[in-house]
Amino acid sequence: MLFTDQLNRKIEIHQYPPKRIISLVPSITELLVELGLENELVGITKFCIHPEKIFRSKEKIGGTKNLNIEKIKHLRPDLIIGNKEENVKEQIEEIARHFPVWMSDVNTYEDAIKMIKEIGQLTDRSEKASHLISEIENEFTKLTCSPHILKNKRVIYLIWYRPYMAVGNNTYIHDILNKIHCINACSDQSRYFEISMDEIKKLSPDYVLLSSEPFPFNEKHKTELESYLLDTCKVLLIDAEVFSWYGAKMKYLPDYLLRLKE
Repeated sequence: MLFTDQLNRKIEIHQYPPKRIISLVPSITELLVELGLENELVGITKFCIHPEKIFRSKEKIGGTKNLNIEKIKHLRPDLIIGNKEENVKEQIEEIARHFPVWMSDVNTYEDAIKMIKEIGQLTDRSEKASHLISEIENEFTKLTCSPHILKNKRVIYLIWYRPYMAVGNNTYIHDILNKIHCINACSDQSRYFEISMDEIKKLSPDYVLLSSEPFPFNEKHKTELESYLLDTCKVLLIDAEVFSWYGAKMKYLPDYLLRLKE
């Protein structure tokens, strides 16, 4: 069968529905399990840590940006699913010479919903995908009428330390901040960029959000930033998986926000 991925590439799947799937993205691995494809999943990356049972039992084919091509060939997949941002273009091009590779490209909430729908079609799990989409949409309606501490607040979302790096526009996280009624204080910057403590202070955010990944911010980093910013804004440690893993975890974000405390 012929499919079009989110990069507008045409891919042909000879074995449909696919019986041997490799996931190159942690959030997509979790999504595939949510869609009931645990048995079809034959290979994952070393960063696909959820669900734990899958992490322990499935063959690892390297990291998201350092794929073991020979292992992938040995697994003889019917379908490989990757992502434009997470994976390396040259490596994707190499494995695409041998196997069908469907690429996701997620920069907005709507992109993520579309990805879930299309992966459902791709794997003959459309009914389960539609159910998940309904769950996510129903959960997000809670945020329209329910207050949370970040609602209508100016925030800076930090993803890296030394140097500090923040999230700008044209990113999934930026769109999610908009979706949950936050104001990204760095919306005039593109993608991911370096930012100094002085620049953070000058932007006068209500909150600085310290992400748990890719850099694992902890209480030490929170205290360090608070001591510099003093009382100009509040600093929160936040769960990056809930904020940035497009797929099954999206349905948990609204309740996470409603429970979030300073």
